[in-house]
Amino acid sequence: MRNERNLPVHELIGLEVKVSRSVCSEYIGIYGTVIDETKNTFIIKTSEGERIIPKKGTTFIFMINVKQVSKKVSIVGDDIMYRPEDRTKKLRLKI
Repeated sequence: MRNERNLPVHELIGLEVKVSRSVCSEYIGIYGTVIDETKNTFIIKTSEGERIIPKKGTTFIFMINVKQVSKKVSIVGDDIMYRPEDRTKKLRLKI
């Protein structure tokens, strides 16, 4: 079950996300749904189309439901810079 503590080890594709901080100010405030993930980027579907957002130097706020309650979880992109299949394995060992 996804929660605030273990979100980085779960699948992030399909979650709603907002960029809260970034070294590139053009990305701040982008909101949408994660449709794909690579080692270094998220592809986010927004109302204006798809955007490729780098993980490095970016903080993301993911919206999840925990026991019927919506929660916002902040994740620093630098902490999850792994291929999706490797991220779930490597970070699971740290939790």
